[in-house]
Amino acid sequence: MSSQPSRDLEVFPNPQPKRDYTIRIRVPEFTCLCPKTGQPDFATLLLEYIPDRRCVELKSLKLYVWSYRDEGAFHEAVTNEILQDLVTATEPRYMRLTAEFNVRGGIYTTVVADHRAPDWQPPAKVSLP
Repeated sequence: MSSQPSRDLEVFPNPQPKRDYTIRIRVPEFTCLCPKTGQPDFATLLLEYIPDRRCVELKSLKLYVWSYRDEGAFHEAVTNEILQDLVTATEPRYMRLTAEFNVRGGIYTTVVADHRAPDWQPPAKVSLP
């Protein structure tokens, strides 16, 4: 196997640091284990962020997500842990992580966690006709 799971998130310089723009990354194959039963939990992660000086490198993000495959975690805890690790690595202006977990016991769970840099203000919303 050429790659192994890793918690190391690599970053690269934001190519447009003077502009607010949104990066959206969809990860449809997130897997961790239920901490109560040990059964696998599956989720789609949607990461949305406005970078400041750094962006997350996608291969490292893939290996990072893979590192949760054999780890037991409650949905709320793992979503917030992933968000915090990404915030620590990239220091974005704004970041939101939405984790849409597949059904477990007849219940679907979606966890949304976000981070806003203390000195960042979102631009005014633009409504187009």
